[in-house]
This record gives sequence, C-alpha cells and structure tokens, in this order.
Amino acid sequence: MRLNPRQSDILDLARQTGRVGVDELANGFGVTVQTIRRDLGELCDAGLLARTHGGAMLPSGVTNIAYAERRRLSADAKEAIGRATAALIPQGASLFLNIGTTTEAVARALIDTPNLMVVTNNLNVAQIMASHPTTEVILTGGRLRRADGGLTGDMAVETIRQFKVDMAVIGSSALDQEGDLLDFDPDEVRVSRAILSQARAAVLVADHGKLARAAPVRIANLRDLDRWVTDTPPPPRLRDLCAAAGTLITIAASSR
Repeated sequence: MRLNPRQSDILDLARQTGRVGVDELANGFGVTVQTIRRDLGELCDAGLLARTHGGAMLPSGVTNIAYAERRRLSADAKEAIGRATAALIPQGASLFLNIGTTTEAVARALIDTPNLMVVTNNLNVAQIMASHPTTEVILTGGRLRRADGGLTGDMAVETIRQFKVDMAVIGSSALDQEGDLLDFDPDEVRVSRAILSQARAAVLVADHGKLARAAPVRIANLRDLDRWVTDTPPPPRLRDLCAAAGTLITIAASSR
C-alpha cells in the first residue's frame, strides 16, 4: 500500500496516541467523515491499524505488519540508521545480521566496507551482501519463513553457536518503555538471543516507530547491548536507562 500524505499523518497520530477517531480526524484535516473512513479502511486493510467503534487503533501486539509494508514504513529513517551503523563497522570485521528491514538497510550501507564476514539468517541480507565482492556470506540454514525470507529453528541456532563474531547487529519489532526488545515469533527470538550470546559487541538498530508498537516475546533489554542506533532522540526514561547501563545511543542523521 502506498500511503497518501493524509494517511501518513493519520498513522503518525495513531502512533502518538494509540488510537484515532473519525470525527476528530475529519475536523482536524478539514475533510468529510466519509473520506476519513475510507482512509482508515485502507490503513486497516493493510494491517497498519485495527478498526474500533468510531475510529481505529494501533494493531494488537500479537500480529506483525506485512513485511513489504514494514520495509516501506520509516524507509528514510532506516536508510539513515543503516549508514550510521555501517560507519561503526571496520573493514575486516565479522558480524551477525538478523531478520529485519533495518538490518537490510545496514547491509546496503556496507557496500564500501571491504573484507567482511557476515553470518545471517536473513535471505534478503544474504542476497544484498552477495553483491559485495570481498564479503564472505554465511547463511545459517533453518526453516524458511516465506513471508520475510527469515531462517529460524534449531538449525539456525546451532549454526550461530559455531561462531564468535565481532559485532551483532539486530533489529526488533518493538521497544517498550522498560527498554525491552520485543518480537512476535518465539523461534525468531531464539535466533536473536543466540546471536547476542555469540558476539563481542551488540548493536540494536531501531527507529522511533518501534516505540509505538507492541509485541509479545522478549529478546533482551537495552541494558544488555553496547549501542542503540536510532533516528530521533529517545524519551528521557530510555535515555536514563541507557546512560546507567553504559549503552551508547547514536542518532542517525537523515540525508534529507
């Protein structure tokens, strides 16, 4: 789904407040309630919002948004995060990249970094990195999740445990106010936990939109990581949590 500017603004409002109402939106945008209902219907059909009486709300934290739609959401922020993260990775480094649209952005930004070893359970990342002539790419194997090209399950975990890499770069579906990284699939979470356990340094790549989402399975906490690369300054509670734990925060600068 390609959002029009009003739909993008509606989605931003929903992320800020948790829910939006038809009448308030119609008044705020100066359009008819029929227009707003049509906008909300399309957003709900795309899985970005869930219908409520008189409006819509953010989806429940048990079903993820379709992968193609996640790739489109906050695309500029993800590209900026990708560039900022790539700048932290020296030539000759070994790293894990897990499933996610933001880790794909990191992979694209690493095109000029030579002599890398990348271990991944993400077919999309592997395909991107395959175009890097000096990068060694290792796929974990495992059960293929066709919706997003992810590899999960025991085979993926066992492959990861054979390595000890310089850096793990991971994404998550949500990040709550306690600093917990959250996701939807327990099998994917097992892989992400294995990745974190087998890396000398760990970096979360997550834009501000992840703070407005919920998911049911815990991966880790910001306290467990070395750095968080994001696109906007986080709220004070998370800044304080990171400061107390020694977790660095990098704010990625947009090219726009």
